Amino acid sequence: MKSAIRWIAAILTVLFNGSLGISQNTDSTGPAQFVGSKACSTCHQEQYEGWKQTRMATVVRDPRTHPEAVLGDFSHPDPVRTFDLDQVSFVYGSRWKQRYFTKRGDDYYVLPAQWDIKNRRWVPYHVQPGTDWWVQFYPSSNFERPTGPLCDGCHSVNYDVHTKQVTEWNVGCEKCHGPGSLHVQHPTRDNIVNPERLDVVRGNDVCMQCHSQGQSPSNPIAGKYFDWPVGFLPGKRLADYWTLEEQRLGTTNFFYWADSTAHKNRMQGNDFVQSVMYHRKVRCFDCHQVHSNQNPSNLGAVGNELCLTCHTPESPAGPHMTVAEHTHHREQSPASQCTACHMPSIEQTLGDNFVSSHTFRFISPKLTEQFGIPNPCNQCHKDKSTQWALAQLKGWQTTSPWRIAE
Repeated sequence: MKSAIRWIAAILTVLFNGSLGISQNTDSTGPAQFVGSKACSTCHQEQYEGWKQTRMATVVRDPRTHPEAVLGDFSHPDPVRTFDLDQVSFVYGSRWKQRYFTKRGDDYYVLPAQWDIKNRRWVPYHVQPGTDWWVQFYPSSNFERPTGPLCDGCHSVNYDVHTKQVTEWNVGCEKCHGPGSLHVQHPTRDNIVNPERLDVVRGNDVCMQCHSQGQSPSNPIAGKYFDWPVGFLPGKRLADYWTLEEQRLGTTNFFYWADSTAHKNRMQGNDFVQSVMYHRKVRCFDCHQVHSNQNPSNLGAVGNELCLTCHTPESPAGPHMTVAEHTHHREQSPASQCTACHMPSIEQTLGDNFVSSHTFRFISPKLTEQFGIPNPCNQCHKDKSTQWALAQLKGWQTTSPWRIAE
């Protein structure tokens, strides 16, 4: 009887989703459809409730149903902001910046001002010529640059490029686990994708589908140029749907610094695939726990506690000494945080807001002199020169001079 009820419920779900124009996909066990994150909550209540508190679940909000999500100051006039809140269909973002989408016809468009959360001010929003690759394929006006092909594939589950409909807004469960109707009908480990059980490439691809900068090799699609990997599903190989932006060593451009460290936000994947960590089969979710908002950036632990979980004195990766001996700074000082040297905040997201690099390479002051790449020493010692920093590094006796000073 219970199995019959589950079967009937699954059929009704499929029919309901089909009436909404939700496209059908296929997994290894047969046809599966997207059913929405709520369907996962019955069996995975703890993960579902944790996920609901994260920015994954709240990056896109309707201000009419979630007025608390509006961070921008709409109560005072500002020459930069030429629109009112009643024109806003969605707010996007809550950490570095907040942008505002309006709906015209069956498309959304980004309004021409964004809220700088750190500095609490309005700044213009308009992607300039010579920046993102897609700019040349769209007119200059924001209102001729729909978010469907340029944004919505990463801010929703199952965006349909033809109907422009989604199963749900935000990064829901099925964005990482694939369509779930078969699993809801008959839960087994074989009819749902668990990134933990994928090989390291496909596991990281689940995160990189949105946390990387690239182009779809299938462009144009339905007459538009898409800035997200159309057709990719968890468990597939992202390289079949997505080409990472080309690195040009020695050249600083919109996407990269001259050493191929990312120059802008949303390029964590571009960074990470260059790292020793990636080649040693570390996965994004070994550090980031997307079912929890307990720590900043969904990290599994805070500060050095996370890094030192693997980088122990007994590990080949070291360090084979105390943190203070390794960093040449006091144990609890900001400079003794692993991220201070190995993940400097040099990738711009908005104005003076920068996010951390994910190559985990130490950037020597020598590279600052040669290519203008910001280095972690002078990011802290702003009153000192690169020559001063190099002299300090050359005096370190416990670290290879060839690694840090040249």
